[in-house]
This record gives sequence, C-alpha cells and structure tokens, in this order.
Amino acid sequence: MAVISGKHCSRVEQRCLEWLDDPKLSYARCAVYAQPSRCVGARIGMQYCVDRYEYMRPGERYPLNHQSLEKVETLCRTLGKRLCTEAEWNFACEGEEMRPYPYGFARAAVCNQDRSDLFERTRSLLRMRDLREAAEERPLCVSVFGVFSLVGNLDEPVLNELAGRESRFRGVLKGGWWAPGRNRCRAATTAHDNFYEGVQVGARCCADARREAAVAGDSAHHG
Repeated sequence: MAVISGKHCSRVEQRCLEWLDDPKLSYARCAVYAQPSRCVGARIGMQYCVDRYEYMRPGERYPLNHQSLEKVETLCRTLGKRLCTEAEWNFACEGEEMRPYPYGFARAAVCNQDRSDLFERTRSLLRMRDLREAAEERPLCVSVFGVFSLVGNLDEPVLNELAGRESRFRGVLKGGWWAPGRNRCRAATTAHDNFYEGVQVGARCCADARREAAVAGDSAHHG
C-alpha cells in the first residue's frame, strides 16, 4: 500500500482553459486546466494508506471487476482493510497540488480511457466489451503518491461521507473507466445505489496508517 500524508483541500476551484466536449455535458472532458488550482475550502491534515493498484485476485493479472459498494466493502474487510472515503480517494489522486488529473493539469493519453470500441454485438444484444488492462500496461497513469490507475480502467466505489449508514446511496463511483468521460480526480458518479455492479466497476481499499505500520512491523519481527 502507499502511504498518503499531507494537507487535503476540502473544496477546490479548477478552471478549464480548453474543452474537448461541450462543457454543458455532464461527461465533458477538459484538455487543459489553469495552474495552479485554488483551494476554496479548508486544508485538512490526512494520513492513511491506499492500495497502489486496483485489487487483483492472487495469481491473476487483471484487476477484479463486476464489483459494487457492498462487494468492495466485504472484500476490504476480509483483507483487513476498509473502504476508502471520497476525500481519501481524492487526495490520493490529486495530492496537495490539487491536480485535476493524477498525472498533472493537461489531459494525456497515459491512462486506459477515451476508448471508442465499447460494444460488441452478439446474436441477441449489444454487449459492453471488457477492456480492462493490467496495471503495468499504464506506468505513467500514476499520482504523485505512487498510486496507479486512479482514473480510467475501472470505476471504484468509495464512501460518501455525507450519506447515512442506512442509505441505499452510501457511495459514489470514482475515476471513470475506459469510455470517453471526465476521468479526473474530483469527478464522481452519484446515481448508483450500493448494489450496482458492472463490467466496468472494480475495487481498491484503504487502511489506517497506524494499522499498516503495525502489520508491517509484525511481519518484519516474525520473518
């Protein structure tokens, strides 16, 4: 896991200088953002750990998909970790510089995104293609903290801190997938409930920094 430490901005102002799509569209992509981003909220100290890569089953090369918030929550708990909050995910993606994209301020073809070959036709229906990629295929799709594929490849369910524990909409999807979309750090899909899953939804976990340090120390002591 990567250790994330620093001061996170709760609310950011980012100004797009050049749009690739009509900015009125909900999925509009920005080619270039103004530098620097402006923090218009509070700066909050954070320290925690996040998986460097989208979760892969042992021995498999491609990240797990067909996930939902409920499934990821169970998976993370099984691994001794937990769901990331939206703020934690945002900070791991953008860093203290508040980058719109994990790799910087200008959109670049370094992540698995903007694909046009999204569907395949079977005898009876049009089906979304599975276009996941292995993490090592995109070494430049990385944040300042060394976390890979935070945008593109797979959507990742995280907790919405403002939602109630019993809400059917406790989470949001972050990062976008391989379709042409926003694929930036602050963007979130909020329309799906806790049980929504799909070929384009994966998993990533977080953990408290003290816990990870204790586990690492215990492993070193015994091994």
